[in-house]
Amino acid sequence: MNKKVLMLSGSPRKGGNSDLLCDQFMLGAKEAGNQAEKIFLRDKKIGYCTGCETCYDTHKCVQKDDMAEILEKMIAADVIVMATPVYFYTMDAQMKTLIDRTVPRYEEIAGKEFYFIVTAADSSKQSMERTLDGFRGFTFCLNGATEKGVVYGVGVWRKGDIDGSPTMQQAYEMGKTV
Repeated sequence: MNKKVLMLSGSPRKGGNSDLLCDQFMLGAKEAGNQAEKIFLRDKKIGYCTGCETCYDTHKCVQKDDMAEILEKMIAADVIVMATPVYFYTMDAQMKTLIDRTVPRYEEIAGKEFYFIVTAADSSKQSMERTLDGFRGFTFCLNGATEKGVVYGVGVWRKGDIDGSPTMQQAYEMGKTV
């Protein structure tokens, strides 16, 4: 079945480790016959949620930035891949800001399959669970969300350290199974 796969790359560095894993996942998903698009959050203007509560009644955010377009794509997708480098054992600010800004229409992000990609200098997969708890807290609030897989890019510090590692192949193979 041809699915719409939306990759959300939270990496602040193009070609960073989590971004490279996104590309591998996307390559696998496309080769399996799916449509895939990557949004590089760094290139988007996404303001912080101000807690104004306007969206509770209108289901629209008062901020005029790129989030409305991203939210439309999240709602239209069948599969959402969320990738982040791990900073101090949690997701980076770009990804957290995106999650917070889904509030106006998060109930419409229903029935999606989710994959998570995390990269960190720490070499322990167990240490990444704190970051995954943040993703899982988000998907717990979404009706019918299903976690389908996690790619752990551990033990990578500098930009590109992940290149050539077995994790690159794992991301590609996971993309093919979408």
